[in-house]
Amino acid sequence: MEPVWSHLKRSLTNLTKHTIAELTVLVKTRLKRMQYRSGLLVGFLTSTKLDYRPYL
Repeated sequence: MEPVWSHLKRSLTNLTKHTIAELTVLVKTRLKRMQYRSGLLVGFLTSTKLDYRPYL
């Protein structure tokens, strides 16, 4: 979870939102984009040093 959160926070750096609703929409959009980047997700899983292959 930590690598995902860290990546998300970096993608939000230098962005200003005026309301919590705007921030919520932005976070949801960024998480949705991450969902379709399989290489990024594999990198997150690899960084845990766990064997996730049986679940693929």
